[in-house]
This record gives sequence, C-alpha cells and structure tokens, in this order.
Amino acid sequence: MVLIKSRDVPTDRFTDLFDKYHAEIYRYVAGRLSPSHADDLAAETFLVAFRKQSTLNDAGQVRAWLYGIATNLIRRHHRDEERRYRAMGRAGSHPEPAENDHEQIISRVAAGVVHRELAAALRDLKPGDRDVLLLVALADLGYAEVAVALGIPEGTVASRLNRARKTVRAALGGVDPTCDPSGATR
Repeated sequence: MVLIKSRDVPTDRFTDLFDKYHAEIYRYVAGRLSPSHADDLAAETFLVAFRKQSTLNDAGQVRAWLYGIATNLIRRHHRDEERRYRAMGRAGSHPEPAENDHEQIISRVAAGVVHRELAAALRDLKPGDRDVLLLVALADLGYAEVAVALGIPEGTVASRLNRARKTVRAALGGVDPTCDPSGATR
C-alpha cells in the first residue's frame, strides 16, 4: 500500500488502507481503553493518518505508523486508561458460576484475582513501558514495528519490554498468566 504524498489523495487508495487495518486498530484501541472508545479512536486514527500522510517516510511501515498514531491518541486518554485499570484492580470480576462445579468455581476465583493483580500492575507501569508491552501483547507487533510506532530505537523497545514483563511478573507473584496450573501454555 503506497500513500500518495499530495493533498489530492484518491479516496479509493485510502479506503483500501482503512479496510485493511481498521479492524486491527479497533481491537488494539478496545484492548487498551474500552470498546466504547474504540470506534471513535480507530476512526480518528485514520483521520489523523489521512491528514499526516506526508509524514510517512516508508510505505512498508504503514501498519506500524498507524499503531503509532493510535498509541498517541490513547495517550491523550491516559487518565481514562489509568482510571480503568484502577477500577479493574479494585473491582475485579466475580461472575456467578453457571453450575456448582468445584473446579470451575476455583478457576473463576483465581482468574478474578489475576485480573485484579494484572490491572494493578499495568496501572503502575511507566506509560512508555505500558505502551510497549501492550503493543506487543495486544497488537502482536514485533520490536521493529513497535520502534516505528513509538518513534524509539529497537534497543529501547527491548529494554522497556523486559522491564515491563519483570514488573508484571513480580506483581503476579512470579506466575505466568498465560499458563494453566498444569503448566501448559494457553
């Protein structure tokens, strides 16, 4: 996908870009903030991209560039994001079990505890570390793409990700939330 650098961009090319990446950007924003913010911020991401397309230096980096725009828009909503993590950390989730199954009840209680601890750990991360961790975890970006998205060197991505993972792992008591009790990765 090549964006044309003039103000007279054919809308069909930009429509193709929107069609290709909108759902992905939407999921990332929804994961970072909430689904209610995702519609507006995903759309705003493409509006900003349309307006700032002349800042894209490498057409091969469109995806990372869009994630960078989305991350910057999320930063504007940083207070809301931190409030959400604080609320999740306090409230957790306590769904009622559908049946009186002992293992199911234990699993749901454990998930609620991890959910609260994870929310608290994410809330307490430095914003730059949180951005890197969530771009990797939610958007499935590689180090090079995160570097482009945030406008930082790959080495900084690696150090921030390492620091964020250590912090979150410590907050969870050394437990990897992607593993079930038998040790199998989910």
